[in-house]
Amino acid sequence: MEVPGEVSEETDTLTTHDEAATPTAETGMDAALGLLQAGGPVVVILLAMSVLATAVILLKLWQFRRTHVGRSRGGRQALHLYKEGNTREALAAAKRARSPVGEVLARAIRGLERGVPEAKIREELLRYGGEVLENLRGGFRILEVIASLAPLLGLFGTVLGMIEAFRQLEAAGNQVNPAILSGGIWQALLTTAVGLAVAIPVVAVLNWLERRVDGLAHEMDNLVTQLFTEDLSEDALKEKGAHHERPGLAAAAAE
Repeated sequence: MEVPGEVSEETDTLTTHDEAATPTAETGMDAALGLLQAGGPVVVILLAMSVLATAVILLKLWQFRRTHVGRSRGGRQALHLYKEGNTREALAAAKRARSPVGEVLARAIRGLERGVPEAKIREELLRYGGEVLENLRGGFRILEVIASLAPLLGLFGTVLGMIEAFRQLEAAGNQVNPAILSGGIWQALLTTAVGLAVAIPVVAVLNWLERRVDGLAHEMDNLVTQLFTEDLSEDALKEKGAHHERPGLAAAAAE
């Protein structure tokens, strides 16, 4: 059985928590609006650039995931099967990879099986690889521009803020208040901080994305080259020699 006094105390406690949480949220909004007002139009432009950069980065991450960038296991398996003479299994493995590496190997294998000259096969692979890499690099220019302009815009806002601070200081005349100068300086430096906060993550993510694309280009070129050449490493030569010795040993045992 509940006591009315206890219910009333719990209700008052919840009400107190709600009232305490509401001012906190309002304080955060007021602080954000205060920063926007202090930074002026430059901060608004920088925030818009950060939103655009975030949208482009999320789009590129989704594209890289859908294209299976960085997954070369299926392509390497297809190359190994083709080297062993299992053409159908190699094509099936390349198709299962669902990646640019697998597709470029599948095109090369189909060309070899149809007797297409090596020069034409390589030309087609270069065309396809270039198209894939160009699509993956789409949007990088936007990130490069944002990474370059954000610090400059922040510095521009700082210069404007310093000009305004010294103008107010001059207008004060003999009644100089140090708070006028200090307040103007921190407001001016705010735009530089926002510009750097926008540029630094964009530069880091852009370099990571470019490294992934470069890795994909190297992997495609590497596997295609292996398709047309022989592995002359010591382990490969020993394995090849062992395959040649086995039929001889079997024939000697039969005799």
